[in-house]
Amino acid sequence: MELENLKKIERYINGDGDESDTKYIESLLSEGDNNHLLRDNLRKDWENMLKADIQQETNFDNLLEKIHYEIWQKDIRRRQKTVYKLMRVYMKAAAIILFPILIVLTIHFVQIKDSPGAENPAFYTIYAPMGSRVAFTLPDGSKGMLNSGSHLSYSFPFEKSRKVGLDGEAWFAVKHDELHPFEISTGNSKIEVLGTKLNVNAYPEENYIEVVLQEGKVDFIKDNGFEKLSIKPSERLVFQNDKITKSTVDTAKYTSWIQGKLVFRGDNMPEVVRRIERWYNIKVNIADKDLEKYSFRATFEDDPLEEVMRCFALTSPIGYKISPRTLLKDGTYTKAEVTIYKLRS
Repeated sequence: MELENLKKIERYINGDGDESDTKYIESLLSEGDNNHLLRDNLRKDWENMLKADIQQETNFDNLLEKIHYEIWQKDIRRRQKTVYKLMRVYMKAAAIILFPILIVLTIHFVQIKDSPGAENPAFYTIYAPMGSRVAFTLPDGSKGMLNSGSHLSYSFPFEKSRKVGLDGEAWFAVKHDELHPFEISTGNSKIEVLGTKLNVNAYPEENYIEVVLQEGKVDFIKDNGFEKLSIKPSERLVFQNDKITKSTVDTAKYTSWIQGKLVFRGDNMPEVVRRIERWYNIKVNIADKDLEKYSFRATFEDDPLEEVMRCFALTSPIGYKISPRTLLKDGTYTKAEVTIYKLRS
């Protein structure tokens, strides 16, 4: 990207931008997936982040805690105002992109007392806007990825009380610490982890909790301790409608999203629609109820929505119509909509 444009972005983030800088940011984000130069640069940044060595990222003890403390000492009001402004523009545009600057700024203050410490903890939330994925590193060295429309909350200090709250979907690579178990709260249930790799899907509005274990061992505790079940590697636990089921699965299907892959393995239409809606930040309408019986098997990697729908239409007797986003009077955008219908013979 041109040097002058990079300076505009820097001025905007620092809160020093003028009206022309703001207009440039809005136009940049509104182009979203169509800006090939932007996509190429962001993809390179993202690949570099994924390839980064874990040990190199944690050369200093309590690295993230030091960063948080430095942020806290600066002008908090200016930071919060900047985060809000950038998030507002981003959500207006509803662009399906990964913005490295946004990844840093979405770690923001939810509540701050007099000073961060054991007696006056600070609370943080990491947020992944719709249509994006956000990588994170926690103060204890645990790492992970947050999926579209999800947020992860925790308090500081963290290392001696490793508790996080999750609304949405996240993949975790938890650092082993036998003396301080890692706890993931999802509604009235929680997951206890010593050190392992797992995927947790718990969007509150779906009334559904899914835990898929790659490595190690975890315990799922239902309704604040009334029932406790252990999960082994390659097992999938589902808690829905007050019932718990376990099965052996190919974990790659449930964790491929962290690599930018959308994988279906015999999934029915409602499940396909649910995942596509979150992946592309769109609304999908199923015009014919008979379509809910259809199942699909496919793998997509950074493919545009049009290509995904075209592939589905090639393998099944279905048609589709894509309605683009529209600008509302209040300056926000509606979601793009896809209507799927059955082709008549």
